[in-house]
Amino acid sequence: MADPVIYWFKRDLRLKDSPALTRAAEMGPVIPLYIIEPDLWRQTDASGRQFSFLCESLAVLDAALRQTGGALVVRLGDAVDVLDSLRQRHGARHLISHEETGNAWTYARDRAVGDWARGQGVEWHELAQSGVVRRLKGRDGWAARRERFIRQRQLPVPPLRFVAGVDSDPLPDAATLGLAEDPCPDRQNGGRGVGLALLDSFLHTRGRDYRSAMSSPLTGEDACSRLSPHLAFGTLSGREVAQAGMARAREVKGQRGWPGSVRSFQSRLAWRDHFMQKLEDEPEIEWRCLHPAYEGLRPSEPDAARLHAWATGQTGLPFVDACMRYLNHTGWLNFRMRSMVMAVASYHLWLDWRATGPVLARLFTDYEPGIHWSQVQMQSGTTGMNTIRIYNPVKQGHDQDPDGIFTRRWLPELAEVPDEYLQEPWLWPQAGRILGRTYPEPLVDVKQAARAAREAVWAVRKGEGFRQTAQAIVQKHASRKDSSGHFIRDPEPRHAPDRQMKFDL
Repeated sequence: MADPVIYWFKRDLRLKDSPALTRAAEMGPVIPLYIIEPDLWRQTDASGRQFSFLCESLAVLDAALRQTGGALVVRLGDAVDVLDSLRQRHGARHLISHEETGNAWTYARDRAVGDWARGQGVEWHELAQSGVVRRLKGRDGWAARRERFIRQRQLPVPPLRFVAGVDSDPLPDAATLGLAEDPCPDRQNGGRGVGLALLDSFLHTRGRDYRSAMSSPLTGEDACSRLSPHLAFGTLSGREVAQAGMARAREVKGQRGWPGSVRSFQSRLAWRDHFMQKLEDEPEIEWRCLHPAYEGLRPSEPDAARLHAWATGQTGLPFVDACMRYLNHTGWLNFRMRSMVMAVASYHLWLDWRATGPVLARLFTDYEPGIHWSQVQMQSGTTGMNTIRIYNPVKQGHDQDPDGIFTRRWLPELAEVPDEYLQEPWLWPQAGRILGRTYPEPLVDVKQAARAAREAVWAVRKGEGFRQTAQAIVQKHASRKDSSGHFIRDPEPRHAPDRQMKFDL
């Protein structure tokens, strides 16, 4: 009889198209395990809204396992302790999981699990579930390699046998894990069925105007796929989503709007893997500037009042505040606005990304470490290889919310401000009726703050040795031509202001 195999679910909460689960099923009877790790949920990037999405997805996963004759085993505790107790109780000599590109905590935890496995004679097999490549030596050929993985046949739900008599702990609530109360009334729901429904509605109805509608938070809410939390938690695989897009691309040839939108969606799926690859290759980007010359550029101790005002939508900059309040309420924001709120925090408010990054991570139900930390640094201008983009929040308000519908919905304090002054209420002749009373004075002068930030950042770029280090960063992290001859890359020309940071999945 084959030895029991522990299958460790992480960010792969599904049965279909799971290379690691398929391998486990081939090896022997399985213990399908998910570990609730209290220390993970104590990290500064964790939140109650993420935990709620996780619990809903685990419930759906458990139901799917029960249909195959098993049940999800949930254990609460330290991963090494949980795994060792299962080893001792059930004689498991094999541990299978996918290759996780997580935060610094999960990276350290995996190293500890690896040490434990070697010490106990347990074989730990980790398999890729995306286009991200572990121990990548260089980016040459990466795009073609990713494309090959994405085009491989999807794996069906494998025939599973289960180890009998494995006890499960009840799911704890968020308070038990020490998570702060996190009301998020319009948070997206978890579970594979929800993800599949979103994929279908996006590719067949909602996504036709995706390319033109994604930039505004008003239209992006419906036009974007909204698949990002399902990809982050793995209720859907990146491969099945990409292949669904490929199939739809063949169906919509010649139809108005659809071909370009489907191509854009496919491109953003590739960008997703591209940015996750950066964290896989260099985990330190979670806590240090990609280009070391930017260390110390901003105060290491942030202005607490500014940080709080930004996080809660009280900066006095209407469009920024509307976006942050919307994000607090929904757990999601379209990607162009994610770029803007991060850029405003970094440039206009002069806050270090290591202070603002965790705030956004907690607010995003779809928090994906590999994307998040790369993008946080990009919008803070600390990568050394990206165009410095200082968004004008007033202009963005006019461009993306020209009728003021979004701004007024989230800032009811500005109801009496005329349309022409909505994005700059301080210019309204009667501004004294609301500013400093029902709505805050702007924390900064937008133009002056941008000018000071631009001068400071460009002064660093002109420093000795900056260019040489930047070239080395480009060599390591910028991707090359893909199999069709197109580029998936970071540096953007100055004349293409809308291309960077379009990740509206």
